[in-house]
Amino acid sequence: MATMTISLPDPMKEWIEAQIRQGDFASTSDYVRDLVRRDRERRAHPELTLEDLRRIVDDARASGPSRRKVPEILARAKKHAQADQMPDE
Repeated sequence: MATMTISLPDPMKEWIEAQIRQGDFASTSDYVRDLVRRDRERRAHPELTLEDLRRIVDDARASGPSRRKVPEILARAKKHAQADQMPDE
């Protein structure tokens, strides 16, 4: 694993240390790795903006509870996941 040295303003450093003290992350490296993972995911799906995600959550909340049972929801999710893994023809 590579090592990287970065400089941060004191308030940012203190924020990261507070997240570690709260138990959200094991170390500064864990925190930075999480930020990088999130950024990579966001950039991989630029079509989804924060506003889009808020709208999706609002729509889901407004729709109320699902009438489907958990096994049906899981089966549908697995079907979608498998379809996403199939190569395009």
